[in-house]
Amino acid sequence: MALQGKTVLIADDEADMREFVRAALEDDGYAILEAPDGEAALAAARAKKPDLVILDVQMPKKTGFAAFDELRRDDATKAIPVIMLTGVRQKTGIGFSAKEMGDYYESEPEAYVEKPVDPDLLRDTVAKLLGR
Repeated sequence: MALQGKTVLIADDEADMREFVRAALEDDGYAILEAPDGEAALAAARAKKPDLVILDVQMPKKTGFAAFDELRRDDATKAIPVIMLTGVRQKTGIGFSAKEMGDYYESEPEAYVEKPVDPDLLRDTVAKLLGR
């Protein structure tokens, strides 16, 4: 079961994906914050200090990669665990790994979840990162 009182920020430009992730995690007792783009995600992370951030890779205003990089460079947010959510492999056949991101950004996300998202895998990943 989820740890009560934990807050998860979901950043995805697709409202239906944010709703899907919200539905998967709310049943476990997490408080959910939402952001429709990378800039809004950064603002919410800095203002609200969520326990975990889920970033879509492809978003307007600021990509998930750019938002991730800024989160890691900011002392106030660098310790927040990040799950990258991506449909890039599904659309292009090209995938990314946490290690490849680490090589490029000097830090790697705690997890990568491919779209279409398996809700059980997502819930387990979130629970694991939040210390279940």
